[in-house]
Amino acid sequence: MNVIETPIPDVLLFEPRVFGDERGYFLETYRQDLFEKHVGKVNFVQDNESKSSCGVLRGLHFQKPPFAQSKLVRVVSGTVLDVAVDLRRGSPWYGRHVVVELDARKKKMLWIPKGFAHGFVVLSDEAVFAYKCDEYYAPDHDAGVIWNDSRLGIDWGVPEKDIRVSAKDASLSPFGAEDFFTFQEYAKP
Repeated sequence: MNVIETPIPDVLLFEPRVFGDERGYFLETYRQDLFEKHVGKVNFVQDNESKSSCGVLRGLHFQKPPFAQSKLVRVVSGTVLDVAVDLRRGSPWYGRHVVVELDARKKKMLWIPKGFAHGFVVLSDEAVFAYKCDEYYAPDHDAGVIWNDSRLGIDWGVPEKDIRVSAKDASLSPFGAEDFFTFQEYAKP
């Protein structure tokens, strides 16, 4: 498995080796020893999956401490544009974001550590999105940043008129409205 640094070094792209023939394919989607070599010790406790249609945008989500989550995300079917935004005050990349196209064909996975908001928009007719989390979902600590905050300048790759968000996501806070993370506390070890 190749591990690729993104413009924000704490966010990593994992590119698995896919072995295929006329019968289908095989790949490793997670290998603890390799993962810990690049990320450090992680204890995944919950796996989630969602299905969405073209133009659906989910995010930008995070959980507030002490229930902050890291995620390893991938696409099972379809294509999405995946985004991670650095929320760690004092970080050299504070307010910057990483944008990666994830699809079922290439099977790349994105590591989003604690201290980042995460979201994605579906580019294909539909997509099935899966992710591993290192903390349980805690509804009272659920938070987010509004997807179209002009200070972030995220190009979602879909015309704004075609983007569909939930009522909850449409009412998320602007970037920087609240501080929950510092670079010193949430930097890569």
